[in-house]
Amino acid sequence: MTAMGFLPIHLLFASFLCFFSVLVSGSGRNFPILDFEEGYNPLFGDDNLIVLKDGKSVHLHLDERTGSGFVSQDLYLHGFFSASIKLPSDYTAGVVVAFYMSNGDTFAKNHDEIDFEFLGNIRGKDWRIQTNIYGNGSTNIGREERYGLWFDPSEDFHEYAILWTQSLIIFYVDNVPIREVKRRARMGGEFPSKPMSLYATIWDGSTWATNGGKYKVNYKYAPYIAEFSDFILHGCAIDPTDQSSSCDHSQNSNPIPSGITPSQRAKMESLRKKHLTYSYCYDRIRYKAPPPECVINPAEAERLRVFDPVTFGKGRRHRGKIHHHSVLNQAESAASA
Repeated sequence: MTAMGFLPIHLLFASFLCFFSVLVSGSGRNFPILDFEEGYNPLFGDDNLIVLKDGKSVHLHLDERTGSGFVSQDLYLHGFFSASIKLPSDYTAGVVVAFYMSNGDTFAKNHDEIDFEFLGNIRGKDWRIQTNIYGNGSTNIGREERYGLWFDPSEDFHEYAILWTQSLIIFYVDNVPIREVKRRARMGGEFPSKPMSLYATIWDGSTWATNGGKYKVNYKYAPYIAEFSDFILHGCAIDPTDQSSSCDHSQNSNPIPSGITPSQRAKMESLRKKHLTYSYCYDRIRYKAPPPECVINPAEAERLRVFDPVTFGKGRRHRGKIHHHSVLNQAESAASA
């Protein structure tokens, strides 16, 4: 049974009705911004999670004692989810800030996940963004992409958003798409399709996050503080006990768009040309042939091959299983050189 088999047909239909108001641009500007306590609960970290007096902003701290995080009060089946985030500054090697969707607590062996991960760096080097998806527990296939940032994310807030529908996933930064994942038949149940919660966390990724663990978290710079605001949870909330939906079946508006506008696609292609530093589809060390859902862009393939000829060229095959993070760090090391 694929992941789609876990949900009744009426529930899948309801998820479409819930998103009639999603705009073509994917912008959350017309969606209501929630107070933290309207949509989220603390996840871990105790006093390291601080809700500001306005109720609309949260600080997540990482220190020697613990990281911190929060989770949405509801599970959602599809929707538009975003937050404005300001990352820690100065020396941030080993620090990982994550903004992601997951149902790992409900489906321990066949979970789905949609990730934004922000990877810190040594002083003078930039933060990086990593995106990833898992469907139906397909963690043996990492679908990572990594990008250099075109701004300093520690100087000001920037909006990071996920649009998730039955047929596609789009990652946005400041309302510009950076990645589109279309559901393809060849993926089977490996496209995220079960209700998920939304999470935000800050934690110690010293073992892998910066040059394969070469640079670790230095707690003399602690606390590391990630700031979150402008919370949008525009989705179809699901009751986990009876799989019922909160969607309004009486809505009468335009249906959710099926893709990215031409102007947005042009912006996405320009951004990827300048800032994409890793994509699993072109990784010849991990995959002898690209995974079946990959659509190869020859220009993108050539640019990455020149950027890192070992990973994206003919590659050097290694015996035994290669951990996803180990391979990604080759691209990271080249970007940091």
